[in-house]
Amino acid sequence: MKSKHEIVTELAATVGIEKKQVEALLEALATMAYREASEGFTLPGLGKFVKVERKARTGRNPATGATIEIPAKTVLKFKIAKAAKDAVMTGG
Repeated sequence: MKSKHEIVTELAATVGIEKKQVEALLEALATMAYREASEGFTLPGLGKFVKVERKARTGRNPATGATIEIPAKTVLKFKIAKAAKDAVMTGG
């Protein structure tokens, strides 16, 4: 897994711009994703963030084995794009 510094360095070299410009772009992209994720936010070629409603369900406390009720809640999921999945799964 690459660190943020390694990602910024590689992107700057690949695109031919300064590291500070890459960092600013990544910060702006993250801010936009946080702001718009509730309506769905797509990262072209990678996937999209979507809100999903989880139903209430029954679970177990692993320590005691007691049955517990888990309430319904809204969660944020990332759905990977088909092209990204294909590239990762085939090693391409």
